[in-house]
Amino acid sequence: MKYLSLGDTDDIAASCHYLTFGGTGLILDAGMDPDQDGYAALPPFELLKDRPVDHIVVTHAHHDHLGALPVLSREVPHAQIHMSRPTAMLAEMLLPSSARLQKRRNREGSSSAAPVFDVETAEALSYVYDTHVLDAPFSLAGRKAEGPLAGTFYHASHVLGAVGLMVEGYENGQRRRLFYTSDTSLQPQTILPEADYPDGPVDVLLLESTLGADEDAETTSRKAEEKRLGQAMADVLNGGGAVLLPVFALGRSQDMLALIDRFKRRGLIDADVPVYTAGSMRGVSEIYDKTRESTPRLDADFEVYGVDQERYPRSQKRKTEALAKPGIFVLTSGMLFERTPSFDLARQIVSDERHGIFFVGYSKEGSPGDRLQIAAAAGEKMTFDPDEGPVTVNARVERFRFSGHSHRRDLIEVVDRIKPRTVVLVHGETAAKTWMKENIEFFHPDVRVIIPEQGQEIEL
Repeated sequence: MKYLSLGDTDDIAASCHYLTFGGTGLILDAGMDPDQDGYAALPPFELLKDRPVDHIVVTHAHHDHLGALPVLSREVPHAQIHMSRPTAMLAEMLLPSSARLQKRRNREGSSSAAPVFDVETAEALSYVYDTHVLDAPFSLAGRKAEGPLAGTFYHASHVLGAVGLMVEGYENGQRRRLFYTSDTSLQPQTILPEADYPDGPVDVLLLESTLGADEDAETTSRKAEEKRLGQAMADVLNGGGAVLLPVFALGRSQDMLALIDRFKRRGLIDADVPVYTAGSMRGVSEIYDKTRESTPRLDADFEVYGVDQERYPRSQKRKTEALAKPGIFVLTSGMLFERTPSFDLARQIVSDERHGIFFVGYSKEGSPGDRLQIAAAAGEKMTFDPDEGPVTVNARVERFRFSGHSHRRDLIEVVDRIKPRTVVLVHGETAAKTWMKENIEFFHPDVRVIIPEQGQEIEL
């Protein structure tokens, strides 16, 4: 068994892993780097030259795991593509949307990079997805496989349709097992229950390490954060202000709508306060509802569209009218990227002390969302538009810790449960992987722990 990381190994960027198992070539995930444009955002697929690629498995529909799939499929057109049914439904919507965004940004001049695929390619790709249910083995054997090779999906909790992957088969006459957690959450979220894992032992565990360097995540209770957010929202709304929740279209937006529904039912927030949503998150929410009886849920009766929602106003006149009374705005993007609804609204309300801007997800260093949080904490001004100059931050700006990833102690527990002989640390910054390696080796001195380098082939 050999492993090769095609994605960036020093950061959380484009996830893509190549594996040879008993004569079969597998690619696990095909992401794009959200901080790059064009071909610079892609994994180095040229490293696949002269290597067999029989199957591609996509674990979930986030851009950093799915976004490069049309390009990869063009490079290896004979490879079968596997994913869960909800991920396929999401990909059918999100990949063409990505193609349109690439084209628009290039046309407007906000990106000099040419699109890496078009809408037609993304739409055509959806016809060749092989979808699988949880806990049901499917064949991953390649043309030159030594024998049967099976894949099995396990609920990963991270977002709708997210799965971990078990690969089991024979190599040199010996039975071997590898489990890839992908992005995983050992704790239940607002809509999805906690992740499920296979019984150990396994030979190899590909383990995410996103929060490996985040000490605070260990001691942060989701229940406490929910309570803190609900009270903060109530304070702003009772004062006549508006609440902006910048969110990611997939996962966090649906979780926030579920929480808002809970707050209203408990009387913490007035039931008549309007909730505004916009963009692709509305389509994602529809898929959440369509799959609620066929995917793991904490409450199969809950529907995202059961929460009353209004469309985010397009005209400035209607926006001004909406902001004249209490309201909740659940808008993308989660990091306040320019030319998004959340950026647009934050610009309008940031200088008004009646309003609140509450971040409920990760903001990458240097992003507008990160810069706003820093400016608010330091009592400094924030520049949204260089032509307009810095503006005073009077709105209430806070961060609330919600994550679809396991914190580092939970990741150690995953190792305890699955009992691997070898752990390969993926999907994390260098500091996160270093902490994980040191602690896994401390608690499990017999386990081999590897921090791979991009492009480095490793014998497992």
